[in-house]
Amino acid sequence: MNIFDIYRNKIISILKNSQKKGELEMPNDLNGVNVDVPPSNFNCDISCNAALVLSKPNKKSPMDIGSQLKKIILDQDKSIESINIEKPGFINIKFKNSYWNKFVKDLLASKNYGSNLDIQKKKYLVEFVSANPTGPLHVGHCRGAILGDVLSNLLKFNNQDVTKEYYVNDYGNQIHFFTKSVYFRIKEILEGEPFPNDPDLYPGDYIIDIAKNIVKENQKISFKNFNDIADKLTVLSVNESLKIIKTNLNKLGILHDNFVQETNIVKNNEVSKTIEVLKANNFIYEGNIKAPKHDKSPDWKKRDQLLFKSTEFGDDKDRALQKADKSWTYFASDVAYHNNKLSRKFDVLINILGADHAGYIKRITAAVDALSGEKNKLKCKVSQLVKLIKDGKPFKMSKRKGDYVTVDDLINEVGKDATRFIMLNRSSDVELDFDFTKVKEKTKDNPLYYVQYCYARICSVFRLSNNDINEKINIKDYNFNYSSEEIKIIKKISEWPNCVQISSTKFEPHRIPTFLYELSSQFHSFWNLGKNDKTKRFIDVNNCISDEKIALLKSVLIVIKSGMTILGVDTPEKM
Repeated sequence: MNIFDIYRNKIISILKNSQKKGELEMPNDLNGVNVDVPPSNFNCDISCNAALVLSKPNKKSPMDIGSQLKKIILDQDKSIESINIEKPGFINIKFKNSYWNKFVKDLLASKNYGSNLDIQKKKYLVEFVSANPTGPLHVGHCRGAILGDVLSNLLKFNNQDVTKEYYVNDYGNQIHFFTKSVYFRIKEILEGEPFPNDPDLYPGDYIIDIAKNIVKENQKISFKNFNDIADKLTVLSVNESLKIIKTNLNKLGILHDNFVQETNIVKNNEVSKTIEVLKANNFIYEGNIKAPKHDKSPDWKKRDQLLFKSTEFGDDKDRALQKADKSWTYFASDVAYHNNKLSRKFDVLINILGADHAGYIKRITAAVDALSGEKNKLKCKVSQLVKLIKDGKPFKMSKRKGDYVTVDDLINEVGKDATRFIMLNRSSDVELDFDFTKVKEKTKDNPLYYVQYCYARICSVFRLSNNDINEKINIKDYNFNYSSEEIKIIKKISEWPNCVQISSTKFEPHRIPTFLYELSSQFHSFWNLGKNDKTKRFIDVNNCISDEKIALLKSVLIVIKSGMTILGVDTPEKM
């Protein structure tokens, strides 16, 4: 029911028929032909650029071709009221009111309005969050977590097969210092030893809670010597941290399908096996790289290293796979993990990365291209920083110091719905200001409130008119006479499948809350007209509602419910 796709196909069919008749010449392909939402200053419903595409092969001006197509389209489609050709050659189409009646009827009869039933089904693996398991999630993780979850919901809504995955980085120096931090807290609990003043350690209070849980549940373990229990304590500490992280995610409404641990990748020799695959394909060599730009140390020395030829895939330099001591780099482990992903036969891999990992995209994309033999197998989306504003001032956080704002803190302050909706209210590639005060306001300036209030208002109409919002509407005659304001709302509703399609194709779920806010704004504007004009009111003096208005309200409900479900946000029936 995507009217833009429907009319694109109709117009392309007309173009092909005109070519057969010798009336028009076609370019090599018609992929450039689009049907879009017209600018608001034009009095039309859809706009097509076909005349612009056909101008060059036909050696005519777009305006002339537009005029030629206008006659053909009007002759073949009786649901069109008028067509205007606007410079430089756009074909602007306006439908008859009867078209919108049929549209509403078809919408209410459809099972999942907005979802593309014709799209090719693919297997997606969406990896997101993947924060080091060294403590609770903070607000810096929150935006990427919501982005990954909502993108997964969006793909599922559009009939795709999606697996959500968390990569547990439980190997390396950070885990070593995290485990030591837990160990020193255990020594503090059991023997009263003071916690060391070491900048590499994690002093947060949550470490004390982890230590207490480990002591309580492992009373047979001796904690006298760190080296004797380091491996065992690492497993216990990471597991405790993962419990915290999973609880944080659950409060955000997020549930991953898989948790894949780096230690298993390393212990199963997947790193060395992956390196052998790259060697066999001549993507690895012994060489040396220049000192990093940020490293001004005079002690830097070039040394032979095992290098991946990432420059062959568009990276700015080749990347090291081994350290000076011949242990694997973090990048090598990550390449092995992505080879593990590829072995599971997903069609598309998606990584949601934090702002500090933006520079990592080229190298890991290069590795996936090399391993898969396919270009653009891996798609990366960067989740930019979130700036917290509290009491009109920036609120900073530091994970090492333990005074950061956790996901729990944020949810306790503003709730799950506000957290999810506002985190997605702007494109992920720009920074976001999250103002604690504004997200609590019950005004138009709070987009979540405005959308939920729209839904609740409609529900109130159903209650007052003794209609059940969950029951199927039984209307026999759709011969409605919608006003221009009502058709404006219906036109916005007609854009929903297009919004879903673009959001899904471009991996841009922020378009969903933007669309819902715009639809809600149009609805509230129409609602307010009823304050001074009784004909604009939904319910009459006898608490009855007409079929045309209940059909309109139900259409708005369906779209808002679908959009909010994708966002993982509630739609309260009363506010």
